Amino acid sequence: MKLRRPETRTPPETIVALIDVVFFLLVFFMLVGRMDATAPFEVQPPLSEGGADLPGGGATVSIGLDEELALEGTLVSRAGLLARLEERLAAEPALPVRLNAHGGAPLRALLPLAAEIEALGAQDIVLIVTREGGG
Repeated sequence: MKLRRPETRTPPETIVALIDVVFFLLVFFMLVGRMDATAPFEVQPPLSEGGADLPGGGATVSIGLDEELALEGTLVSRAGLLARLEERLAAEPALPVRLNAHGGAPLRALLPLAAEIEALGAQDIVLIVTREGGG
């Protein structure tokens, strides 16, 4: 009697392991890769200085939560602020100007004001920021 051995078939290759590897690579590159658009030229963002003393002298402009303006602690209108700064800058062209804005003040109050102060001839505009909690 001749017994035949059953034919041994190679098991079909499973692609589950390959799918796992592909998804791990996809997740890895999504976490590591940059998803934002980059500029066609080099951009060096400004650096902040922590703990450095502010330069002495100058003018301090404060912007409140409701876009109120003050110069050296005195409430002023926007036109009044710009007129007083123009006079001071005419007398002292290197006058540093500090912008002290409330954390909740809208950006639309800060940036145009900084541009107007720069147009008056201010060469050094410093944005004053504090850590949360005032420390």
